[in-house]
Amino acid sequence: MYKKNSRSSGLENVIESDINYLNIHVLKRCITETGQIIPARVSGVSAKKQRLLTEAVKLARFLGCLPYCDNHKK
Repeated sequence: MYKKNSRSSGLENVIESDINYLNIHVLKRCITETGQIIPARVSGVSAKKQRLLTEAVKLARFLGCLPYCDNHKK
């Protein structure tokens, strides 16, 4: 009948203790090339992990570990 869509970005296997603003490799997987945070319905993570990821990305941006947007190439 209906086929379930595969939503996987590899973030559902990340342990909650690994989600913090210092772990840039995990945070880079949950943002797009333009700097937008990937929504949970696309990435397939739970609501709790999505809240943790969002707070970690925002803190990393504020501290300068992650860019707010792309490089604005001309």
